[in-house]
Amino acid sequence: MKKKICFVVSHPSTAVAFLKTPMEKLVKDFDIYLVANIQNESEIAGLPLSGHKAIQIERRPKLFADLRALWQLYHYFRQEQFFVVQAQASKPSLLTAIASWMARIPHRIRIFTGQLWCDMKGAKRFFFKSIDRLTVKLNTELLADGRPQARYLAKQGILKPSQIQVLANGSICGIDPERFRFDEQTRQRIRQELKVTDKVVYIFLGRLKREKGIQELLESFNHFVTECPDAMLLLVGLDEQDCHSWLPRYANLQEDKNIIFYGFTPRPNDLLMAGDVFCLPSYREGFGLSVLEASCLGLPVICSDTYGMEDTIVEGVTGLKCKVRDTDSLFQCMKRLYADKELRKRMGEAGHERVVREFSCKLVTDAWYDFYKSLK
Repeated sequence: MKKKICFVVSHPSTAVAFLKTPMEKLVKDFDIYLVANIQNESEIAGLPLSGHKAIQIERRPKLFADLRALWQLYHYFRQEQFFVVQAQASKPSLLTAIASWMARIPHRIRIFTGQLWCDMKGAKRFFFKSIDRLTVKLNTELLADGRPQARYLAKQGILKPSQIQVLANGSICGIDPERFRFDEQTRQRIRQELKVTDKVVYIFLGRLKREKGIQELLESFNHFVTECPDAMLLLVGLDEQDCHSWLPRYANLQEDKNIIFYGFTPRPNDLLMAGDVFCLPSYREGFGLSVLEASCLGLPVICSDTYGMEDTIVEGVTGLKCKVRDTDSLFQCMKRLYADKELRKRMGEAGHERVVREFSCKLVTDAWYDFYKSLK
């Protein structure tokens, strides 16, 4: 009889995006279950699940809703008698740690994928750090999706270095080189559809919100296009904070002329191919998987020097780093890559080789499998 693993996330899209590949490896020797805010069976289509449970885990603190979710988690864990329960993200990790501890699950795992509190101050920062410390005490094993993050957690006193592991070289699922394989025909087709065939395209891929550095990106590009009028900024992803409404603040940015708000895409690999430079000036980042996706497709990258992305870029080799919240630093990086096409090519090639060598999905999923098989 196979042992049972239950993954807990807030939204099923997280499981589809990050856990599908590890699940497909683990299902050979384990039965896989999922808890998430599942509204429709189609949201988890394609996941190799033996079972699932829809439990509403709110993103923001809501006392009664959180208590109800905690009670449901506890009863589900007791009922199924899982061998392992694993959660990620702050709220699901806290509720899962308490419920799985109460249910006496043998292996209770949290994987750290970023800290809400890293740019907070005062009592709010103390409160959220205390939540992370509690999850450390209640879980039996701890994982981080990158070594810089593990070091940061230890430096901040959340845990001891000996308490946390990083599987392979980091990331949750790694990069599939077959999926993120550059294709010139696809690039040309999408650039023609977007009407950017004669542009140098700077592309952002992710959730559009302030903490991703969107404000600094718009401010920098507003200055940048006055010197480089054939540049284009392509923003791909859900606009979670109505960043589109900020556009009138920037006199030099004109929609469809030098900036495109594309929205969500189910095929980020295709959209990335339309770019010439990838930009992620985030305030905080757990690991920066999109940086590796862009690198795998041969794009040079510009990312902020926040701790979580230390391993996703080799400064001066696969891309350039700008300072967090610094529009001039970001502007200078943009300008340097715009002016040197050969540098863009060299960095893109170096990035591709590094991702295939150190962050392939096979390497990461094999490490997941070995880790779970080692649990007794």
